[in-house]
Amino acid sequence: MNSEICKICGLPKELCVCEDIKKEKTELNIYTEKRKYRKTVTIIEGFNNDIDIDKIAKELKKKLACGGTVKNDHIELQGYHKERVKSILVDMGFKKV
Repeated sequence: MNSEICKICGLPKELCVCEDIKKEKTELNIYTEKRKYRKTVTIIEGFNNDIDIDKIAKELKKKLACGGTVKNDHIELQGYHKERVKSILVDMGFKKV
């Protein structure tokens, strides 16, 4: 039994619920922006510093089959994905926007 204990919730790392609780408390702002050459970008912001934004961005890009990046604590996805992003984030454990 080489399981580490989470310092916050006291559960083993495999059963830790801290990130799930942080996701539920996070209020995200999802909007679109027009960029150069009429390109649309979907922006998701409002993440806490404790949440792994890179992991979430990678999952969103994979499920939406689009490109994107993480900049200044927000995620930018290429294209108009506002409605689909909302449903995917709810499935990932975030509060309904």
